[in-house]
Amino acid sequence: SGAAGPAMLPALRRCRPGPVPLPALAAALGPGPFPGLCPGWSPRAVPARGRKTRHDPPAKSKAGRVKLPPPVDPEELLVVLERYRQHRLVLSALRAEFRAEVLQKKREERLAAEDSVEELEEHRRLMAWNDEENARQRARREERLRKEEEEQKRRKLEIADKQARKMEAFLEEKEKEVLQLQEEAKNFITPENLEARIEECLDNPRNYNFAIDKDGRIVKRTVLS
Repeated sequence: SGAAGPAMLPALRRCRPGPVPLPALAAALGPGPFPGLCPGWSPRAVPARGRKTRHDPPAKSKAGRVKLPPPVDPEELLVVLERYRQHRLVLSALRAEFRAEVLQKKREERLAAEDSVEELEEHRRLMAWNDEENARQRARREERLRKEEEEQKRRKLEIADKQARKMEAFLEEKEKEVLQLQEEAKNFITPENLEARIEECLDNPRNYNFAIDKDGRIVKRTVLS
């Protein structure tokens, strides 16, 4: 501003570059915390260019200025107002849509929680029924296996009994054959009874020269000479 300009000229002249004697520079700098900068500079004494408080009077060049708002075209104003109205409508519709989605999600979560409790209860009931059904099926399976095992044992016993009876019949038949052979062995020709059997055959001759019919009857016999 115009009031602050003349007051800042000495400070600006002191900050002007150029050859400055060291004693004069040291005396001008003083006890500042940052030597080498403008003379007498410190963070507590920073010059404010054109900055005024709200209590300062206006500049002389702007004392009689009257601020007027910029001119507004009525048609453009109507267009802008209409666009703002549409913008507000779109925003309100989007907010309503988002609010409805949030409420729907909350409702679905609540229903899902209720359904999850019902589904959990239904799952527990079905699992209990499943356990009971498994126990019943296991009992039926064990009973069926027990009956099959008893049936297999009975069949094995029947087969063993049948084989035992068959072996007994076989042994009886062989025993009869042995007895029959022993009985027939009494008429066998042995070296001991050979002479006696020869004499018996000579004393009792037999004629095997004969003819028989279809029924096995002797129909013709020749006479021994």
